[in-house]
Amino acid sequence: MSQLATAADIASSVFRPNTVKEEALQYLTFSLGDEVFAMDIRSVREIIQYNAMTIVPLMPEFVRGVINLRGAVVPVIDLKSRFGRTPAQMGKKTCVIIFDVGPEGDRVELGLLVDAVSEVIDITASQIEPPPQFGTTIEREFILGLGKVGHEFIVILEPERALNIDDMAALAAAGHGA
Repeated sequence: MSQLATAADIASSVFRPNTVKEEALQYLTFSLGDEVFAMDIRSVREIIQYNAMTIVPLMPEFVRGVINLRGAVVPVIDLKSRFGRTPAQMGKKTCVIIFDVGPEGDRVELGLLVDAVSEVIDITASQIEPPPQFGTTIEREFILGLGKVGHEFIVILEPERALNIDDMAALAAAGHGA
């Protein structure tokens, strides 16, 4: 008896995936100057247009002020300034990303002032490289990794470190500007 495969056997082997598809996470991309950054979309609450905010005295330079978001006081962090750069200049595309930061059960809403929001992209774990040991324009511990998207890398932020409430409060108490 011949061991010939039937058309059904061939079709089932060709169309049966032999690997489990890797699940992608979604990241919101935004720009600061010419650089593109991303953050996990799960922590993002909303994106609002930049409007005037209330200045709070004796805050570090990276705390631009607070906004009233449906009755809640939300501090707005100038991400450029937080990264030790010159403060952001307001433009037509300047916006505030409202997101949650902090440990589970003790999360706080913050606003991030960015030059522009770009898009939501999918990145799988295998597309994320560890932060480089040197040569980045921001502190290494602020970076979760570098997402490979096409032929480019996007810096994926680690908001729990880059925007750590305790660290920022310590800077405010010490009277530092960045």
